[in-house]
Order: sequence, then C-alpha cells, then structure tokens
Amino acid sequence: MKQNESLELMRHHGIRPTANRDIVVRTLADAVRPLTLSELEQEIVTIDKSGIFRTVTLFLERHLVHAIDDGCTGTRYELCRSLNDESDDDLHAHFHCEQCHQTFCLDDISIPEVNLPEGYAKQSANFTIKGLCPKCSKHPKTRH
Repeated sequence: MKQNESLELMRHHGIRPTANRDIVVRTLADAVRPLTLSELEQEIVTIDKSGIFRTVTLFLERHLVHAIDDGCTGTRYELCRSLNDESDDDLHAHFHCEQCHQTFCLDDISIPEVNLPEGYAKQSANFTIKGLCPKCSKHPKTRH
C-alpha cells in the first residue's frame, strides 16, 4: 500500500494521520495474513509496544481493523478495506491451520447473516474454520 492510500484510508475512518499510524496501516496492509500484536511488534521495530497497542486500539474503535479470535493463538488483526467508520462491512471467514498455527483470510467467503432474537445487538462476528492448510495437507504430521 502506498502512503497516499494509507493516509486516505485513515481520513475516511476519521483518524488523524501520523507517521506511526501510517506505519501500522501499511504493515497490516502488506501482511499476507492477520497478525497478532506480538507479530506487529516484531515487524515494526521503530515504534514501542505501547504505541502499537494504542494505535491498534484506535483503529478498532474507528473500524479500520478487524479483531479475529481464531480460538487458538489469541487475537489477530487485519486491515479493513472498506471506507465505513461506523461498522465492519467487509467481514469474511478465516481458516486456522491446526498444524502450522497460521490463520488465513478467506476473502471470498462472507460471514453468514444471523437473525438475532429481539433485544440482541451484534457488535462483531468471527467465523473461523479449522483444519489443515494446503501446505500442511501435503505433509500432515502423524499423531500418536
């Protein structure tokens, strides 16, 4: 992602662009899969842990990132490509490999609509499928 695209995306989400925020946006945009905070910290050595955490928290509040709980390795974060700052309107399914423990986006599989009973209000949704990724399917570990 180019810097001008990053800055424009932040503006659409009502976020004042800063150099650190730009780095976090572009790191998430360039990632091949959703990242944990620890992975973000490893990728971004120029920003301290608390700065990355504050930035991700702001991005969550403004719907610039999704938080994904894969049920195994904790919370992962990915950039929202939509321009909606009030809700996550580009939610999709994810796949968690139980052998290599990586989580992958399945961008072409949307999360099914769920009709909640009266009085319930959806805040977010996770749809994670677990199994073996293509690489691990070719070389599964045997279990004893």
